[in-house]
Amino acid sequence: MITYEYPFNERIRTYLRLEHLFQRLGDLVSREDPLSHHYALATIFEVMDVGARADLKSDVLKDLEKQKQVLNAYRGNPAIAQGVLDEVLGHIERLFGALNALTGKAGHALTENDWLMSIRSRVGIPGGTCEFDLPAYYAWQHESAQKRQSDLQRWMATLVPLAESIALILKLLRDSGMPQKVIANGGHFQQNLPQGRTFHLLRLRLDPALGLIPEISGNRLMVSIRLMRMQDDDHLHATTEDTSFELTLCS
Repeated sequence: MITYEYPFNERIRTYLRLEHLFQRLGDLVSREDPLSHHYALATIFEVMDVGARADLKSDVLKDLEKQKQVLNAYRGNPAIAQGVLDEVLGHIERLFGALNALTGKAGHALTENDWLMSIRSRVGIPGGTCEFDLPAYYAWQHESAQKRQSDLQRWMATLVPLAESIALILKLLRDSGMPQKVIANGGHFQQNLPQGRTFHLLRLRLDPALGLIPEISGNRLMVSIRLMRMQDDDHLHATTEDTSFELTLCS
């Protein structure tokens, strides 16, 4: 099954983008070839660009505090494993403290590294990191894989509290939803959202064997999904088939 996600607000959209970048970064750093490490460094710069939003850190801290309050309400509930609850609450406390201790925006400490910033200024230029432009960077790519990985992990260190905080917030958000089977009649599904509840994320699971791609749109009042199929002309065309899929609304 393929899981598609659609954020209902800009805050969750930013979290999903950062989660995507952090997952890519972890995969690239674990490899040993210089090209992967080049793109790992470029991904760090992308994280810094996305994380440049002034209120990102405060938003993450507020969401951690909100989750802490929600979970604290379950204390004493016989249906809840108190040991697991204490473990999750302790994890939230540690992440809150680590993130709160960081100064500035995501990757702020890296901006003081002139060598890294010289690479950042050219990485967006087509071919801008050639050896004649950045000979020191070219030499770094010829270091051992272990040396490059050690450097990347050192540069990533100040991003780890943000990465772990966002991962936990999104996990708790995803776990808050209840999956339901629905049918797109004639390839189209539309649903009014319940009043009095604020949904932050839509999750859609679709069988890849169907060869369909969902186009999702939504707001606080309604969600609409049109199922599309890629044809030989390399364009998406709406399907008219009745199709079932799994839908989860997370609040």
